[in-house]
Order: sequence, then structure tokens, then C-alpha cells
Amino acid sequence: MKKGLPVWAIVLGVIAIVGGFFLTTHNRLVKANEEVDNQWAQVESQYQRRFDLIPNLVESVKGAMAQEEEVFSKIAEARTRYSSAQTSSEKAEAATEVEGALARLLVVMENYPELKSLETVDTLMSQLEGTENRIAVERQRYNDQVKEFNSDVKTIPTKWIASMFGFEEKAYFESVEGSEVAPKVDLTN
Repeated sequence: MKKGLPVWAIVLGVIAIVGGFFLTTHNRLVKANEEVDNQWAQVESQYQRRFDLIPNLVESVKGAMAQEEEVFSKIAEARTRYSSAQTSSEKAEAATEVEGALARLLVVMENYPELKSLETVDTLMSQLEGTENRIAVERQRYNDQVKEFNSDVKTIPTKWIASMFGFEEKAYFESVEGSEVAPKVDLTN
């Protein structure tokens, strides 16, 4: 009579394989979730750099253009809204408002050539342009991380494990509706 593996050993082996799958899948989801959170922190870091530069730029420009108070107040309001935002979606929306206000400021500056000749304004504008490029890169990296995470959370059998442990899809960074339209600034008043 041929002796095979006892039934208990087979059952134990199956339990170990299934348990190992659950464990590795859970750990992969935790890691992917942390990567998404880390990438969002990188986006916020660049937003902070932008917000640190904006007051200096505004003050430099303000000295030469006291009459453009509306543009400056919109920038301040948008910065305040970002500071009080709680979720990444709220922060992304507020950051888009800042971008719109900055675009208006750039249009104003283009209409006042004497501002371009101010060394401080020029330096700050260069730094701000670099920061805007960094923000675009970090947003793309964030969306790439979200895509990977969401793909894991949506595919079977990982989907079942993700729902058991409370992992949910993350929101992509998306531009606010209307942000594709360039702002119009009327300086004739």
C-alpha cells in the first residue's frame, strides 16, 4: 500500500498558500497606499514652495502697481483657501485657484514692462516658473502612483482583499473645470 501525504498536511499546505497570498497582497496594498500618500506630500511640498514665493513676488509687484489690488486680493484669498483645505481634492481645487490668480498676475506684469526690468521681480518670476514646472512633474507622478494603486484595488482577486481591509480607490489630481481657459485681465479701468 502506497503511503501519501496525510490529509491534515494537505489542508495545512493549502491554508499556508492562501494565507501567504492574503498577507503578501495586503502588504503590497499598504505599500502602494503609502507611495500614493508620499507622492501627494511631494505635490504639497512644491505647493508650499510656490506659496512661499508668492508673497515676495506680490510685494515686489505691489510696490510698482498699487492700482491692481484685485489681483493681489484674489491671490491672498486662494492661498488662504489652500491653507484651510483638508482633503487632497480640496487642496487641488484651491491650488488651481492660485494658478488662475497667478495667471492674472502674469498678464498684469506683461502689460507693465517696467516690472520686468525690476531684478527682484525677474528673479522671483524665474523661481516661480521653475516651481510651476516642479508642481506639474509631481502631479504627474502622483497620478501615476494613483493609477497603479487603483489598478490593484480594482483587479480580481486583489479587489476582494482590498475591500476586506478597507482599501479604496484614490482620487486623481484633475484640473478644475474652466482652468483650460486663459484668464482675461482688463486693465482699461
